[in-house]
Formats: sequence, C-alpha cells, structure tokens
Amino acid sequence: MRTSFFLLLPIALLLSCDQTAPSLEEAGPATTETGPDIEKHLQELGIELPAAAIPVANYVNAVRTGNLLFLAGKGPNKPEGGYVTGKLGENLTIEEGYAAARLAGISQLAVLKAELGNLNKVKRIVKVTGMVNATPDFTGHPEVINGFSDLMVEVFGEKGKHARAAVGMGSLPRGIAVEIEMVVEVE
Repeated sequence: MRTSFFLLLPIALLLSCDQTAPSLEEAGPATTETGPDIEKHLQELGIELPAAAIPVANYVNAVRTGNLLFLAGKGPNKPEGGYVTGKLGENLTIEEGYAAARLAGISQLAVLKAELGNLNKVKRIVKVTGMVNATPDFTGHPEVINGFSDLMVEVFGEKGKHARAAVGMGSLPRGIAVEIEMVVEVE
C-alpha cells in the first residue's frame, strides 16, 4: 500500500497544479536563439563594417566545419586605409593597442558578415587568439586584447563572451600592432 501511495503522489501533485500558470516560454524573456537584431545593433553603436579584406597570401578568410567557423588572423585596418603599426612597449601605448585590437575586431566582423550574410547567424564567439607586437618586457597583452573582447561583448552580448589567449610576439606581418584570430559557432 505504501509503495502505491508514493508512486501516485507525483501524479496527484502534477494534476493539482494550477493550469493557468504561464509556461517557461511565456514567463521569461526570449531564449538565446532569438536574441537582438545584431545588424540593427551595429547601426545603433555607430559601427560601419568595411568590405572584408582579401587575403594577401595563399589562405582564405574563413573555413567552416560543421557549425564552427575558423577565421584567419586579421590586423587593425584603419577606416581611411592602411594599418595601425608599431610595437607595444616601444612606440604604442596600451590605449593605442586597445584601439588597434578594436579595429581588428571590426575587420573580423566584416569577415563574419561576408561569410554568413547576416550576423544574426552567430550563436557564440567561442575562442579568440590575440597576438600583440610587443617588446620583450611588455606585459599588458590582456589589456590590449580587451579592445577586441570588449567589442565582441558590446555587439553580441553574452554570446560575445569567449575563451581567449593574449600573447606577445617579437614581430607581426607588415609591423601591425595586433593580429587576432577567432573561432565562432554559427547556425
């Protein structure tokens, strides 16, 4: 008799629940699958994406495997043309490096847009590798790459938070201040 009671108790409790209570979908905000319009959000932020840069060697801007998009490293393209060049700890400040990393982020967003057609297809920024052109004694690599990371969170919200490496390099191609590559989960 006791076993039957305990088997029936969950069913009785379920049946006695108020059927007018809102479902999870009705009660809370939209799920992560239906987030804000990223394209519109970029306009609100005043960010205009340039055309995706054409690779300068024998590689492609992105490779997709399954639902992951691997983006080649991009540097800080200036809106007026050219790159931000220099070495952190020598002739660039952390603030200038931060701004350069943000520009590299805008370059990566342009590649994402070109590859996907619409940034709303981004499910998550997964992994970022930030390379900083720095002197041997420079240690502010994380603060520099924050320029990129902060932009990803500003644009994508929680979906923009990512795993990351921020490392120093003795030099980078064409003397650019930073180069950043990333892995993105997409629809």
